Amino acid sequence: MRIAFIGDVYAEAGIQALEKFLPKVRNDHPHDILLINGENIADGLGIRRKDYKTLMSFGAHAVTLGNHAFSKRELFDFIDEANIVRPLNYPKDTPGEGLMRVRFNEQELVLLQIMGRIFMHDPLNNPFEALDEALESLEADAVIVDVHAETTSEKLALGHYLDGRVDAVVGTHTHVQTNDAMTLPKGTLYITDIGMTGAKYGILGADKDTALKKFTTGMPVRLRPQKTDIYQLGGVLIDTEKRSIENFHYSD
Repeated sequence: MRIAFIGDVYAEAGIQALEKFLPKVRNDHPHDILLINGENIADGLGIRRKDYKTLMSFGAHAVTLGNHAFSKRELFDFIDEANIVRPLNYPKDTPGEGLMRVRFNEQELVLLQIMGRIFMHDPLNNPFEALDEALESLEADAVIVDVHAETTSEKLALGHYLDGRVDAVVGTHTHVQTNDAMTLPKGTLYITDIGMTGAKYGILGADKDTALKKFTTGMPVRLRPQKTDIYQLGGVLIDTEKRSIENFHYSD
């Protein structure tokens, strides 16, 4: 299987970037399955039903979330019927699932998402224990784990912890694509962060002037998406047969 995984889609600029660059991704990196992180698509915080439908219209097979998963309350109304994967280490009674099966021809891909705990400010369960429990009796042709975490150290620690147990570990959340796509010693494909999709010259997708005000004054501000017509798209291509991982980045 060839799997394209697109990094955090941020607000309307992210949708415009998908519209502009996805045809190039399909041409340059042909794939069987398309995965998208969509936790920032609703004005930078969460996902609404209309946003989910938009991602599906682009051909997404599954959408992963993260720390802003439930920022929009309407997600509670449709998450159980959607192709959405929220962090696996939320408490047991949290709506939705942290694991999803995607079929292509006669093969089955299992997609999991886990959320880190360092600097994330969410009282989540231990990600290592949650993954152990999920993988204990899991059977599939391929397994990919989206690690939604703040620190590179925690992402890489989870990568090594899962090395040889899953096919790929890819990082999301920090919105800056890293240059460390590699094969870990026991065969698991890995990258610390696949990047973001949205405004090229915002600050992680947010309006740069507002973000600068926050940094220079130390006062709390409400971030809003960067308005722009200059876009970028970040992602990664995973080939489970060739055992290869390749990051890609498009921008104006």
